[in-house]
Amino acid sequence: MLATPCLPVTGMFQMRPLGAQLMRRAAALMLVTSLGACTSIGNSLQEAADAESAKMQTGYMPGPSRDPVTFEGVQKGDPQSSIGQSQHPKILATYGGAYNDPKLEQTLATIVGRLAAVTDDQTRAYRITVLNSPNVNAFALPGGYLYVTRGLLALANDSAEVAAVIAHEMGHVTANHGIERQRREQAAELAGRVVSEVLASDAAGRAALARGRLSLASFSRNQELQADALGIRQIGRAGFDAFAAARFLRAMDAYSHFRNAFQAENPNLDFLASHPGTPQRIDLAENHARQFGAPGTGATDRDRYLSGIDGMLFGDSAVEGYVRGHDFFHPGLGITFRVPEGFVIDNTAEAVLATGPSDTAIRFDGVALPETTPLRDYITSGWIGGLDPSSIQPERIGNLEAVSARATGGEYVFDVTVIRIGGQVYRFLTAMPSAAGEGIQRTAQGVASSFRLLTPEEKNSLKPLRIRIVQAKSGDTVDSISRKIVGIDRKEEIFRLLNEIPEDGGVSAGTRYKIVAE
Repeated sequence: MLATPCLPVTGMFQMRPLGAQLMRRAAALMLVTSLGACTSIGNSLQEAADAESAKMQTGYMPGPSRDPVTFEGVQKGDPQSSIGQSQHPKILATYGGAYNDPKLEQTLATIVGRLAAVTDDQTRAYRITVLNSPNVNAFALPGGYLYVTRGLLALANDSAEVAAVIAHEMGHVTANHGIERQRREQAAELAGRVVSEVLASDAAGRAALARGRLSLASFSRNQELQADALGIRQIGRAGFDAFAAARFLRAMDAYSHFRNAFQAENPNLDFLASHPGTPQRIDLAENHARQFGAPGTGATDRDRYLSGIDGMLFGDSAVEGYVRGHDFFHPGLGITFRVPEGFVIDNTAEAVLATGPSDTAIRFDGVALPETTPLRDYITSGWIGGLDPSSIQPERIGNLEAVSARATGGEYVFDVTVIRIGGQVYRFLTAMPSAAGEGIQRTAQGVASSFRLLTPEEKNSLKPLRIRIVQAKSGDTVDSISRKIVGIDRKEEIFRLLNEIPEDGGVSAGTRYKIVAE
């Protein structure tokens, strides 16, 4: 989930939850639905979920985190502090609130304190907030507001890597990138209106507008590289391992490939990306780090960091629902369903998405609907484009009333199934390319028929996943430790990713490692 504040958010360590191909599939799913009619689980059903999930032990409390430094008083004289202060509540709302854990906050406060002691701007104070999001993300707002997600903290392996992230964001604040970017965007917007409204028929004017957009993208990449340099210099001066930034960039790149298992590699997709390519950044980061000596010169504080994140929530919370392999469980709403083998579930802010072979995508969400409204009337009410009325069929899924239908849109065929539970309707939308559309009914029916209500015992037994720290014993291997991971497919892969163990690497007796368990 990405923040959408009114003012620009700057940040380096950001990984979008959807890959390029997955985004195309998601867009195809949206072709047959009206945006005005679509309400996601995260919105229309939130109140229902909250009522139940408040009874669950989710491991966090929404609300502002403890400030590691005295912040507001120091920032009163900073004209930019009002910007960050006004946007801070919006960031919290977008990311599900702050993740509160005194042990973790103390770990981060120690890192921030070391960085602040060597900053070039001793008048600047910083407020760091851990956001309750499983996505890997970090960013900054003008005025010293810094944010890291618990997803990023789970991926990081030591204090030096987290210091590299935080110092990079401090670099954005120090260089006033948020303010500078805003001015650039406002100027570009004005230029765009002039070209489109005044020079609409002028080829030279359109070319100038295109060059301006390219310049803006390049400017943003330059900001990132500048923040890289500032951050690495700061962690080196603070005594941290200056090569941590390059290590974490590699870790993020590996995790991105793990997440986007079905994404087609296409470097052209990143031509106008706001961030430089990972290989370029790693090379530059290592060059900056060499100014402080060879790799291993600085401190990593790995053991202290691992102790700080031990027990931290991993993945989704009860409010969002849990992904367990091919199953999705929502204890607050009391529902579950399963996707076929070969599919990967992504629990996004808008809906639950699953992608699989043959460019197939499944979307699951829900809306409130009066019990007096027939499902047939609802499915023909206009929110499905390309609907084939003759395909509408009433069904029973277990003891639940349901209706299914077919639709076409663009190069895709669609299967739509809606299921009623009281005043809520849950919707499955399956998309498949027309050329492979013969198999859509089998896939769609398999997923929809797996939908059911959770028993009270099942709801009570569901627990969030957490980072757990284990120590390797004599005779332990990557395989033996990764088998302790629960709730995640491809256990060895995620174990290697979380611990930055290369494909040909092993574990060492006495060394501590991260696993995922309840």
